[in-house]
Amino acid sequence: MKKHAQRRIIRAIILISLLALAGFSIRPAIHLSNAISGNHKTRGELPYNQADDASRLNQTKVNEVWHIPVDTDDAEAQLAELLERAQKHRLKVSIAGAKHSMGGHTIYPDGIVINTTSWNGMELDTERSILKVQSGALWSDILPYLNKHGKSVAIMQSNHSFSVGGSISVNCHGWQYGRPPIASSVESFRIMLADGTIERCSRQENRELFSLALGGYGLFGIILDVDLHVVPNELYRIEQHIVPVDESMATFDSKIKNQPGLQMVYARMNIVPENLLGEVILNAFYSVPGGQTKELTEPTMTELRRAVFRGSAESNFGKKLRWNAETKLQPSLKDKNISRNQLFNEGVEVFENRSTETTDILHEYFVPRHRVPKFVNTMRKILKAHEPNLLNVTVRSVERDEDTFLRYADQQMIAFVMLYVQQRTDTGERAMESLTRELIDAALENNGRYYLPYRLHATQKQFHRAYPNASEFFTLKRKYDPQELFQNQFYLKYGSIQR
Repeated sequence: MKKHAQRRIIRAIILISLLALAGFSIRPAIHLSNAISGNHKTRGELPYNQADDASRLNQTKVNEVWHIPVDTDDAEAQLAELLERAQKHRLKVSIAGAKHSMGGHTIYPDGIVINTTSWNGMELDTERSILKVQSGALWSDILPYLNKHGKSVAIMQSNHSFSVGGSISVNCHGWQYGRPPIASSVESFRIMLADGTIERCSRQENRELFSLALGGYGLFGIILDVDLHVVPNELYRIEQHIVPVDESMATFDSKIKNQPGLQMVYARMNIVPENLLGEVILNAFYSVPGGQTKELTEPTMTELRRAVFRGSAESNFGKKLRWNAETKLQPSLKDKNISRNQLFNEGVEVFENRSTETTDILHEYFVPRHRVPKFVNTMRKILKAHEPNLLNVTVRSVERDEDTFLRYADQQMIAFVMLYVQQRTDTGERAMESLTRELIDAALENNGRYYLPYRLHATQKQFHRAYPNASEFFTLKRKYDPQELFQNQFYLKYGSIQR
């Protein structure tokens, strides 16, 4: 403990020195030093018969957590036997990877949870630029493997903490410019159905099941392995533009989108209450012709960045300090060139909430570009009325999804990814539910949708308005799984009553 305390003091001294060099006053230094000293908690382990997810609001008793065996040649046969046993004993089955969804999508009460994370083998077909990877592999496993071959992931989230199976089951998207969600990078996959049979699915083979299981939230079967398209690992240069929100689209059109080599783009909105959503940082990444990439390294300055981020959860002063750091200090500290793999090579644990009293909750809304100004104005009014503890609003562009059945991007969409701190109480949950429903209505009124992996706060009416083909989706679920073996809390709320 003494050594840990000494390290914290040393980090605080370094932090204060950095801030002094940057011209900051002593108050920010004290604020961030306190944030450092208060953020060394670790999350406790769940009891063996309990399951939860990233929300830390879904702790549920389950019958069993079953880990796919990797020290055997007949793992798939054992998996089929497990499904047969579940059917015999009338137990439902849910599928879990890294468990970063937030609505009980990996949990069924008193059911069997299949933990896929041990199922993580991979092999690269260099000639076809196809990675065959088992569904439990995390992107943090994949990036160093691909890096050795000069390759990178085509589409993934902004952090590497998620599993392949989870990512394609929610049909995630990322910062990749001009790209649809991750389903577009899937060549094929193998899936075990409820009766233990295995099918290969692609755009040519079992096409209907292909479209249903991608973005299917584990309701159609267990995705065993996936053939993913990969791309070269290139060196990128970074450009930033800090502009008023009303000028952001024009700035993107005139200074970013037509520049040669554009590969990735995202924006971050100002969340300081006195200028809420009034300003944005546009971050653009361009390929550097002939640029040399390096070995992957661990993220740098994580202690400082974590202190700035978690400190912004504590007060409006912390939020303002973070915005100033991102707009004034960070550009001078950040390496202007970075490889694609290095950009992805960071986990969510760097910024995770370790408090026992609060948790971090994600929302995401998609609206067509021409409706963005109206949506932002409505969103600002809603946020000012509810006054939630808002930590982050990131903006991304997603192209039309041509592959999945339950799609959120039925046209080119602008995505607003929002992160909040919520009290882990009934009062906190009710407040978040009320906020969520108003924001969903705002998205729907602007021909938009909301993202399904998060808290199940949408009403039945909102869900079916956002996803008008959901009833058919659940009907097809029962076609492929007539005994409804694969279930979770998402299905319990929105699907199981569609009989």
